[in-house]
Amino acid sequence: MKDIFAELISIGDEILYGQTLDTNSHYISAELDKLGIRVKRKVTVADNRDAMMRAFEEAEANADIIIITGGLGPTKDDLTKPLLAEYFDSGMKLHEDILEVLKERFAKRGRELNELNKGQAELPEKCLPVDNKYGTAPGMWFEKDDKVFISMPGVPKEMKYMMEDTIIPKFKEFYKTPVLIHEMVKTVGIQESILAERLEDWEDNLPKEIKLAYLPGLNQVKLRLTASGQDEKHLQKLIDQEVDKLYEQVGKYIYGTDDTNLPAKIGELLTEKDLTIACAESCTGGYIAHLITSNSGSSKYYRGGINPYHNDLKINILGVKKETIQQYGAVSEQTVIEMAERVRELFGADIGISTSGIAGPGGGSEEKPVGTTWVALADGKNTQTKLYHFQFDRESNIEITSNSLLNLVRQTLSSK
Repeated sequence: MKDIFAELISIGDEILYGQTLDTNSHYISAELDKLGIRVKRKVTVADNRDAMMRAFEEAEANADIIIITGGLGPTKDDLTKPLLAEYFDSGMKLHEDILEVLKERFAKRGRELNELNKGQAELPEKCLPVDNKYGTAPGMWFEKDDKVFISMPGVPKEMKYMMEDTIIPKFKEFYKTPVLIHEMVKTVGIQESILAERLEDWEDNLPKEIKLAYLPGLNQVKLRLTASGQDEKHLQKLIDQEVDKLYEQVGKYIYGTDDTNLPAKIGELLTEKDLTIACAESCTGGYIAHLITSNSGSSKYYRGGINPYHNDLKINILGVKKETIQQYGAVSEQTVIEMAERVRELFGADIGISTSGIAGPGGGSEEKPVGTTWVALADGKNTQTKLYHFQFDRESNIEITSNSLLNLVRQTLSSK
């Protein structure tokens, strides 16, 4: 049983211009992965004859399956169909059954088919038509020297229907592929380089069936273990054993696997311990509250929050002492301590957390440059603080501040 490789080609100037996000490739890759088909490369190509023909040639040389999306509309700038006919040296054929379907669809909308729309029923003779339930452009399935070319519309709804109704079932008939199992282990609060150094011996001794990938983010690193082979139960056992070893070595940094996210893990810990939390966010502007409440059931443990961006609100609503801000400034340890303690009391929560910082790009000083950030956590017995000096853009500074404070919450709850 050999590995089956695929290449994805997205057609369209609008993707290259940044006007349209290519979500099709993301979806198709995930579906192929479930089948054990490995995506080797993704290419985005302009609406240009030479570029498209070159992409077809390169894909045929590299992969067993070539999936093309886009360029199937009825206008002159939609080149995929005529170029595939040229590539496969195929004449064109009018499919009367497809034409009748198109006439019926247009009649239901009170419209009449024009010549351009009728042309949608004309396909290369060497292709197998693929039904399009939601649009006017049929898909096309070509076979050549054990290679398969599939062309589908770029409209996501139309493409997904074709994949689910026709393409995936045909792939299951055509290909017998190795089993692929992925396990994502998620860590927070440790740099990728330090994590890799600590796991060097473990990584060197991974079973030959398992490959490891590091996927770094802002204050988070995902470890993706991929097992491939024939025996699914055996592969899952190997994965489970290696994940257990990871917990033994770096367990304090691991907050979950696969679909778990950091706020959901915190919600799980709060629920388990029957505790509640409230937020006072200055520099993060409510982003932490958004992350927490993005998880279903968060009303059980999230009491509420306040975004006292202006100092008047910190003083008059939250209850931070005016003298504290005057003496130490809004971005200070003293201020975030009072913010965390006051929000805990104000919202009647077991835990209060707070942020105050200079997210940038402006607002910094020599004493407190952009990226200077204080966070605090108060639980009624102790108040913890952390000082960070981040060096990212505004959006990233907000995200990494939120992740860092949520990790402090996780560590605190895990130690209780």
